[in-house]
Amino acid sequence: METAYGKVIIEPRDQLFEHIAERIEIAARDTSVAEPTIGLTGGSTPKAFYQWATEQKRFKADALSKVVWSVSDERMVPLEDSESNFGNADRMLLEPLGVAAIKKFPWPVQVDPHSASVVLNRKWLERFGPDRSFELCFLGMGDDGHTASLFPDSPLLGADISDSFSCVEVPGKGWRLTLTEVGICQSKDIVVVVTGSNKAERVKAVFNEPVGSYPIQILKQRANKVTWLMDPDAAKLL
Repeated sequence: METAYGKVIIEPRDQLFEHIAERIEIAARDTSVAEPTIGLTGGSTPKAFYQWATEQKRFKADALSKVVWSVSDERMVPLEDSESNFGNADRMLLEPLGVAAIKKFPWPVQVDPHSASVVLNRKWLERFGPDRSFELCFLGMGDDGHTASLFPDSPLLGADISDSFSCVEVPGKGWRLTLTEVGICQSKDIVVVVTGSNKAERVKAVFNEPVGSYPIQILKQRANKVTWLMDPDAAKLL
């Protein structure tokens, strides 16, 4: 399904996981850069994918050897914490694959949020160069229409920010580290994974209400690079 917000693919869960795996493999074969970068996301569906990929032995480690792994947003918690997006990806996917430490690019959560965003932007620029974000960026969508850690009424939305990464305090949720609108726009390919009937009403609203109603609608400006992967429950009202 082609929409104003990008292509929508609707499949049962395991088929969606296969699509995710295929997109990772495509990004890993990108010859335009020395180190293709992949930004993973958090939540229950990514964790289920990591488990599926590990159990299925879906990836060959050598096929992904060039990839540098990070996340599109992160909580200010230690990587060992069960709430850490990168920590979960590392424990459930990267470690089983034997990914080398040099190919892991976690947020520097050991410092304060503002320092973390400064350090990450600097290290990213030094390693990957300017005007470049992820070759493949995975995002999700919350019940309120947020994506990454860009929540409704976020001060980062529409802000004059040139950095790809920033920090933001989310009321009731504490400090988060997140890809900015600039970082999203600079991503080469974007995959949004949405599952579950609890997301159906919001999916319908995002695709039908005026731009600006929900943070995730910023993807419209990059619609030609966006693919939505949804299960039938999430897409049932489209």
